[in-house]
Amino acid sequence: MVINLSETNSLLGIWISEIRDVQVQTDRLRFRRNLERIGEVAAYEISKQLEYEEKEIQTPLGISVCPVLKEQPVLATILRAGLPLHQGLLNFFDRADNAFISAFRKHNRDGSFEISLDYISSPEIEGRVVIISDPMLATGSSLVKTIQYLRDEGRPSQIHVVAAIACTVGIEYVQRSEPQVKIWCGAIDEELTAKGFIVPGLGDAGDLAYGYKVQM
Repeated sequence: MVINLSETNSLLGIWISEIRDVQVQTDRLRFRRNLERIGEVAAYEISKQLEYEEKEIQTPLGISVCPVLKEQPVLATILRAGLPLHQGLLNFFDRADNAFISAFRKHNRDGSFEISLDYISSPEIEGRVVIISDPMLATGSSLVKTIQYLRDEGRPSQIHVVAAIACTVGIEYVQRSEPQVKIWCGAIDEELTAKGFIVPGLGDAGDLAYGYKVQM
């Protein structure tokens, strides 16, 4: 299941336009904040699909019966680019447990690359809702590897993926590999370059948020 959050006009469309804009991208603080806002919108929409239970709340004047989450989700992100999007989710799911995964493209001399995962810090996820944030869903390879990596820690009851921009190629790959996953994205682009970059996309989200890195 894929939910394109920009199918309906909203403020989210403005934030998507700004993270794409080469002029606005020079402001790293604004770039990170816009990713954070996109995460907040996604958190609100995902919250509508979670399970709730009624709880009696004592007010100064009496008792109010309110719906509350039955269980807090686990928020997982792929370092480093996913951190601003993750923070947006955490702003709304502010009592959630958190998981962090190191995944990166290991480039070969011929220009090809492979996805390398070498670090995970995760709470217990057996039977829980897991929400994974990754700003750019390009080939889908790193995301599928991350999901498989997390499954080694336990079997979640639901897996949601949040991306600021996704490519149809990556979406299709994830759906073939993990058909039960729900994908929430701010926008969907059609083209993917031979080097695995989304077009028109926005460039390298990690570099734009935190500075350029040396290729290893």
